[in-house]
Amino acid sequence: MSQGPLRPSRSRDVVLLATADWDHPFWTNKQHVAMAMSQLGHRVLYVESVGLRPPRLEGQDLLRIWRRLRRGLRPPRRVAENLWVWSPLLIPAAHAGWKRACNRWLFAFWLDVWRRCLHLQADLLWTYNPLSGLLITLPQCHYQQLVYHCVDDLVAQPCMPAALIAREEERLCRCSDQVFVTSPELLRTRSVFNSRIRYDSNVADVDFFARARDSSMPIAPELLALPEGPRLGFIGAVSAYKLDFNLLAQLAEARPDCQIILIGRLGEGDPSTDLQRVESYPNVHCLGPRAYAELPFYLRGFDLALLPCPINDYTRSMFPMKFFEYMAAGVPIVSTALPALQDYAELACLCRTDHDFIDAINCLLSSDDRRHEAVVPLQQMPTHCSYRGRTQLMMQVLDRDQTGI
Repeated sequence: MSQGPLRPSRSRDVVLLATADWDHPFWTNKQHVAMAMSQLGHRVLYVESVGLRPPRLEGQDLLRIWRRLRRGLRPPRRVAENLWVWSPLLIPAAHAGWKRACNRWLFAFWLDVWRRCLHLQADLLWTYNPLSGLLITLPQCHYQQLVYHCVDDLVAQPCMPAALIAREEERLCRCSDQVFVTSPELLRTRSVFNSRIRYDSNVADVDFFARARDSSMPIAPELLALPEGPRLGFIGAVSAYKLDFNLLAQLAEARPDCQIILIGRLGEGDPSTDLQRVESYPNVHCLGPRAYAELPFYLRGFDLALLPCPINDYTRSMFPMKFFEYMAAGVPIVSTALPALQDYAELACLCRTDHDFIDAINCLLSSDDRRHEAVVPLQQMPTHCSYRGRTQLMMQVLDRDQTGI
């Protein structure tokens, strides 16, 4: 999709502190922005997550610990032109005392080593981690510019050290040269700490997901093997704080002819997630995570795309990444009335009650014409909603900050 003319920003060397590992099956802002920066000519060192919460000695946490032990002593690996990934080996959850001091020294030492090896200048430190101040010296971080890209209200996420994150995030906001946020609520709450703040919604890899519009693209065989009936799909973290399982149960009962498909890691970020009730319905299928490259094949097989999110402290600040991904794929969207989506109400069915949600699905499935009318043409998608376009706009904001233009 055309973005219109964009003025090139000057080339920078960027150290990006992420809260996700590079090879996580579902890419989010961190990986996409790093890739967009590298494609725009900036050189990027992507620093994988150093952890926000104490790890659990089970399941995915154990796998992450094992991977980090294997990678932690290796030099950064090149994953694309202008883009390297480093997996720092640090003491987990070292938020105070000698452990924190040890981590700060280890992080600073090895970051300096790898920057010098890659001939990266200290141009820009771009962080997603609200606990960055535990690893770098604030306010003097020795980079020309410090950017905090705030994409979630992590204080409201289960299992997080909320008081610590709230304190450190405020300090990071106040010390940053620029804060970017991805929802109106994040803008409202973070602007208290820094006037140099800008709201840009979450976006999508439009060209990648638009492949699902191609009638020659095959539908994922896994979907074709399901019982017949309209396929209502969700892709993302299948977790209690992000999905309204009561609403899904009501939908499964109201539309036994529909197949409800949930694709994503079960219980991610919320180990208390209980799927027992929704999995008891024969028309609910929890498939688990699928590779990012396979997602267009699944979206090709969806009749409707769902965002059945509860309204809570976390989701009030959330702009779901899947919104524009679903839209790019050409799938009509039915969502609960998330505050961040209100500006796009004409592009999707935003529902304030469970009854409205099910009614919207019934309406769209009542005829092919209604469903096809709900598909947003690519040329009508907002022009800002690609990673490349948004990243270039954000870099231009930083150019103006430095030049005063």
